[in-house]
Amino acid sequence: MYDDELIIQYDLQFFAPKEGLGGERTEAATPKKLQDARKKGQVAKSRELTSSFELLALFLTLKFYSGTMGTRFINMFSWIYADKLPDFVEANRSGVTVQAVTTLSFYVIIQLILIMAPFLIAGFILSFLGDIIQVGWQSSTDPIKPDLNKINPGSGFKRMFSKQALFELFKSIIKVIVIFLVAYINLKDKANEIFLLYDIELSGAISLIGGIIIDTGLKISILYIAVGLLDLIFQKRKFSEDMKMSKQEIKDEYKDTEGDPQIKQRQKQKMQEASQRRMMSSVPEADVVITNPTHIAVALKYNVDDNPAPIVVAKGEGYIAQKIKDKARENNVMITENKPLARALFATVEIGEAIPPELYEAVAEILALVYNTKK
Repeated sequence: MYDDELIIQYDLQFFAPKEGLGGERTEAATPKKLQDARKKGQVAKSRELTSSFELLALFLTLKFYSGTMGTRFINMFSWIYADKLPDFVEANRSGVTVQAVTTLSFYVIIQLILIMAPFLIAGFILSFLGDIIQVGWQSSTDPIKPDLNKINPGSGFKRMFSKQALFELFKSIIKVIVIFLVAYINLKDKANEIFLLYDIELSGAISLIGGIIIDTGLKISILYIAVGLLDLIFQKRKFSEDMKMSKQEIKDEYKDTEGDPQIKQRQKQKMQEASQRRMMSSVPEADVVITNPTHIAVALKYNVDDNPAPIVVAKGEGYIAQKIKDKARENNVMITENKPLARALFATVEIGEAIPPELYEAVAEILALVYNTKK
């Protein structure tokens, strides 16, 4: 029947995806991995959105501060050329010293910084808010630590032709197109005013050109924010993909954080064995062992000077119950059968605890019998 047929046996598991460090990363990142990445400064963040806020800060400050800034510039240069410079020349007729030039230059720099301070402050505030909105408060020095991979030619070549590099190129093209279109449309709308520049005074021309530039910059900034928001969505999705883990990585992380389940099981078993040994060592001191009679055993001890009520010093079921009874027989501890009481004590009283008041009467009858038997 099979003379002309070729039968090939193969294992389908050979084609199954391999898990492990090299396996497919199909699982969402765990909270621990995201937290560790955040500590290293690895977060989903759009630099474009931050830059758009900085650009908006620049043009908003220009819009509301340009008049004051121009006045302060004029006053500063007037004061320098009318007052400061003549005094400087007069004081240095015999020769200009380095200290004199340094003093004058320092004063000019301070004045320029004071005039430009609103731009710096507005840019810092909006840039800071942009970061807070995206990722919240997070400080980390890891991103600025030296990394040899960043200067590795091989790694640099890979980054140049990566998906991220292509996306950055696409963003740059979009930005250029946006800037060009907004500038073109805005200048086209202002064409009639621009053609009148030759017929107005210099101050008016400067004011008109400044207004056009500021208006164009604000429109570009708003569209740039839209580009930044789209980039933020992309960065969040990319970050989620980059943070994905394989099933083996999740298992390894669980072992690192919670411990190896097998080791924890062995530790738990050792603790239970130690607890049972301590419990069994208390059985010889008990006054009575109450049984089910085969499945449950509860050992009670009553010392009126130490405790107002009898204490459960040992209890167990099945194999442990049998061990308690054997230990009691070896040490001549009385064993009595009372199914309801044994079950009630086993279910409601932990080792080392006193029995509840509702069981006083039943236990008292058994203890009275024990004491009478000992007499």
